[in-house]
Amino acid sequence: MLIVRRVHSALLALSPTRNDHSVAWRLTASVGIPSLLLLAAGHPHLIIYAVFGAFLGMYGRDDPPQLRIVHQAQAAGLLLGGAILGISLAYLDTGLWELVGIEALFAAAASVYADKYGLKPTGPFFAIFALGACASVTPTVPWWCAVAICLATAVFSACIGFAGWVTDRTWSAEATRDVASLQISATLVHAFRYFLALAVAGVAGLLLGIGHPYWAMAAAAVPLAAETLNQRIRRGLHRIIGTLLGVGVTALILWHQPPVAMLVIIVIILQFPSELLMTRNYALALTFFTPMILLMTLLASPVTTETLIVDRIVETLLGSVTGILVALCIKEPRQRLAR
Repeated sequence: MLIVRRVHSALLALSPTRNDHSVAWRLTASVGIPSLLLLAAGHPHLIIYAVFGAFLGMYGRDDPPQLRIVHQAQAAGLLLGGAILGISLAYLDTGLWELVGIEALFAAAASVYADKYGLKPTGPFFAIFALGACASVTPTVPWWCAVAICLATAVFSACIGFAGWVTDRTWSAEATRDVASLQISATLVHAFRYFLALAVAGVAGLLLGIGHPYWAMAAAAVPLAAETLNQRIRRGLHRIIGTLLGVGVTALILWHQPPVAMLVIIVIILQFPSELLMTRNYALALTFFTPMILLMTLLASPVTTETLIVDRIVETLLGSVTGILVALCIKEPRQRLAR
């Protein structure tokens, strides 16, 4: 009974609020305005590039504007690098097996980069997700156009994040981000976890013949972002439970086959509760984040609702379990004792 209560508390408890409404409004504007412009221009299938660019606004959520712009500039190298690499792989018509290998290697390098700069959200998840998603979209516009949409939206998102400085107008030349440095051994072990988890999840997804293997790879990365083993297991469970709830919401949304314009509006609306809950309860946040991502994917690459939902469930289970197992098997390196 005690174990059940602890699990229930861990999965349903809400962390204290930390200016989440402001962050959620910033992200909703960053996603919403470019998405509406693309819809008005008659190109809703390109919204996927705008959304990944807008995700730059997730970084530095608790920083003051001066440090937030620095934080986002550092994160841009990782997030936009993953998105542009994914776009390039799509235009090169890269095979699925090659894509799995490239994404696993990228995850390891991205882990080192994220640890070096102490990025928040922690880890390379969004860059990994951007690479896989953009690489899986069939190109419909020139390469430079897809990249330009992603870059322009990222700049727009960073400007929204810096807008608070207009009212504050404080600037300190000595202000720097306080980043905790890890031992080289810990950084390398962490990077190897990402490589192994994504490689195993991606290969397993391909062998099972699932249509979106990058979803399994992204799910495998989720538990590894946490700092301790218990937190990694909990985060993996959150991913599974939140995705299942989110898939149910997606099925309800698609039940009556809403028009494309309505799907775009729903994607924008879902961004707000997703970011509002992202740091408070990951499972509840995924209840809204999952349908947002699925609808965005549907706009870019139309498939049947059944295929979309089944692939998401199977690959989330596969990836999350893989990530948890890798976290269990590969321990933290022993920390050297200070003399």
